[in-house]
Amino acid sequence: MVSLNAVLLISFLLFSIGIAGVLIRRNALVILMCVELMLNAANLNFIAFARHSGSVSGQAFALLVMGFAAAEVAVGLALVVALYRKRDTVQVDDINLLKG
Repeated sequence: MVSLNAVLLISFLLFSIGIAGVLIRRNALVILMCVELMLNAANLNFIAFARHSGSVSGQAFALLVMGFAAAEVAVGLALVVALYRKRDTVQVDDINLLKG
């Protein structure tokens, strides 16, 4: 049996890696993967607290977040493909679509 503190520590580490990836990386695909990592860390928290409290509400929220994550990936990848076709790059520093 894994303690709640150990699961929360792992979730914190996953979320920290995701935050660092979003702030440091400049590739749009890597940024999307880091956002997914942060969502998975939140899901781990939901499930850990649901198991600790003995309810299933955390598991239901985790399933809801997985659905939102799937929609986010579909929209995000469509945007990245469209940007790549228009600008031939996925580096976020090189994308300045709002400039005339």
